Amino acid sequence: MKMSKLTIGNVTLDHQIILAPMAGVTDLPFRLLCREQGAGLVCMEMVSAKAIYYHNKNTEELLTIHPEEVPASLQLFGSDPDIIARMAAQIAERPFSILDFNMGCPVPKVVNNGEGSALMKQPKLAEEILSKLVRAVDKPVTVKIRKGFDDANINAVEIAKIAESCGVAAIAVHGRTRAQYYSGKADWDIIRQVKEAVKIPVIGNGDVNSPQAAKALLEQTGCDGIMIGRAAQGNPWIFREVNAYLEDGTLLPAPDAAEKRETVLRHAALQLKFKGEYTAVREMRKHLAWYTAGMPHSAHFRGMINSMETMEQLLAGVDEIFGGIS
Repeated sequence: MKMSKLTIGNVTLDHQIILAPMAGVTDLPFRLLCREQGAGLVCMEMVSAKAIYYHNKNTEELLTIHPEEVPASLQLFGSDPDIIARMAAQIAERPFSILDFNMGCPVPKVVNNGEGSALMKQPKLAEEILSKLVRAVDKPVTVKIRKGFDDANINAVEIAKIAESCGVAAIAVHGRTRAQYYSGKADWDIIRQVKEAVKIPVIGNGDVNSPQAAKALLEQTGCDGIMIGRAAQGNPWIFREVNAYLEDGTLLPAPDAAEKRETVLRHAALQLKFKGEYTAVREMRKHLAWYTAGMPHSAHFRGMINSMETMEQLLAGVDEIFGGIS
């Protein structure tokens, strides 16, 4: 199986493997690392259209894009078609390549607001949002959906057809319902059904945690691209591993301790540069827990990581964790 490029509207990606948008994870430093490791597209953390409208002070950081991470996809969420379209037009000059709309987030405070995956239950409202969004910006508009809201409401195919009719350039499908959150097994067959129902590119998402799984998803569903989310946490190398395997069947070795250490230090330096010491150290705690998951003494490391307050403590901790391991 040869790697294929993926074209979304007027944007052609050099690889078809995409970093999924994850709130609290896919910030600028992490996106840069994943892009360096071969992610064809990086997706930003979701941004509330209302937060832009009300000039929320935290939103500017979420909207910041570095030239070296482009192409980047900026993801909006909301439920008011006019506010979403107006805010999209307002930020359209920013250097994102693709505008994504979130119809997949399962978090209660988002869903209870009628946003995220709650929109899977509102096809008419989704249609109004997507058609206004497509008209509001010149950049390609994509949408991320789930299989459905719950087992009684599986409508990914219906929503995908609506999206296509609105002029959406590509659709990402997570093979779980909202009711499942991230548990159980992702249903890849729903991704195949969506792929067969529309002509626009379909990106498959769910349970891709290895190069072999990525190949299996492509083969079983015929999808055009793959979105990797939780499997990239603490593991930005998964992109180069998947790319190599799809290109010619090469199974790359896992990064050794020296490379892991170097990547963690680079990650910390980027956090420090963009967020300052206080936030950088606190953000790095969760990333370090992911980087060290499954390593010998990982429980001990977690305790140490959670007590880090300064960059000096963090760097000393990284030396202890990765110093004596090969």
